Amino acid sequence: MSDNMTIAGAVLSIVVRDGRMLLVCRRNPPDQGLWGFPGGRIEYGESYLDAAARELREETGFVTHAEGTLTAFDLIDRDSTGHIRFHYLIVAVKCHDNGWTDIAAGDDACDTGWFDLAQVRASPAAFSPGLLELGALALSPRGIAPWPVAAQVRTPAPHSSRTESIPS
Repeated sequence: MSDNMTIAGAVLSIVVRDGRMLLVCRRNPPDQGLWGFPGGRIEYGESYLDAAARELREETGFVTHAEGTLTAFDLIDRDSTGHIRFHYLIVAVKCHDNGWTDIAAGDDACDTGWFDLAQVRASPAAFSPGLLELGALALSPRGIAPWPVAAQVRTPAPHSSRTESIPS
């Protein structure tokens, strides 16, 4: 692996309503043409919770806030020779369903829709890999992970080489 390769942080924004999940049909790779959760890269200096709310708004018009983390996982895509094309650390974030109804496909989406697990099971090839498992987790009573308690901003203390965690 090349020394100049980095891992990019990304989020999936998950909204559940009445046993159904809000999905987008992806306009661009990866998973172009497949149904998946809205999401995208975390911008420099942006918290992953803010990124989840932003990506949801950009791709669906749904305006809300992120509630917390469902899970996190690696997405490592390799070409046919085994070289890594991209590596994302993806955080799946549960977003609050506030009843928002003004939903339409935005920048990276070509369509939006509400889907239940039966629809995903019936046509798995139409959905992003792993969506069934992640959807089952989102619809489960397990809830969100109990972290982060507070965002961490690390700054050197005056006249010290030590860093401190400061709640934001």
